[in-house]
Amino acid sequence: MYILSVCGMGFGTSLMLLMDIQSMAKDHGYTVEGEATDLGSAKGKSCDLIVASSEIAASLTDEEVPVVAIDNLLDKDEIKEKVLPLIERLSKEG
Repeated sequence: MYILSVCGMGFGTSLMLLMDIQSMAKDHGYTVEGEATDLGSAKGKSCDLIVASSEIAASLTDEEVPVVAIDNLLDKDEIKEKVLPLIERLSKEG
């Protein structure tokens, strides 16, 4: 599974978000590859799932993959609650 994490500049926040997602996925038996990127670069990239802050996710509504909006990027429980069910579903659809 390939996940894009998106923030304004494409490093820092999105990299921390991707690392949190990968760690959480690993804890539940899933392997997640991914890329931390900025909004402009994210549009049209090939991936299975996009995760971004709520503000940035609102600009990604035209994507063909699910886009998860995270309100508090530091809240690991919110990330798990919103992202893990999609990882599970997408893994089954594989």
